[in-house]
Amino acid sequence: MAHHSAQLDGVFVALADPTRRAVVRRLGHGPTSVGDLAREFPMTLPSFMKHVRTLEANGLIHTTKSGRVRTCVLNRERLTLLGDWLEEQRRLWEDHTDRLERFVTDPQEHTP
Repeated sequence: MAHHSAQLDGVFVALADPTRRAVVRRLGHGPTSVGDLAREFPMTLPSFMKHVRTLEANGLIHTTKSGRVRTCVLNRERLTLLGDWLEEQRRLWEDHTDRLERFVTDPQEHTP
């Protein structure tokens, strides 16, 4: 479970930055070269590469190099990790609110 938690922490860290979220959103449409991605952001290529490395280090994307072109591809399986966690949280909160609703609406529920 600790390994799972560390992976999830990394995904949240990677997605905490708006530039990296925009890269993930863009890669959702398909693989793109680093150069094409970088043109969409007002920063130098070395600064943009730090974002790419963060996303890659946390498993959200992977890159391949062919000649001088480095292509980024979204790792949708890693997003599943995030989706599973969010679904777990949603269920947990729905259970809490369901119990609260029963407590408030059903006087028999909390009579000793």
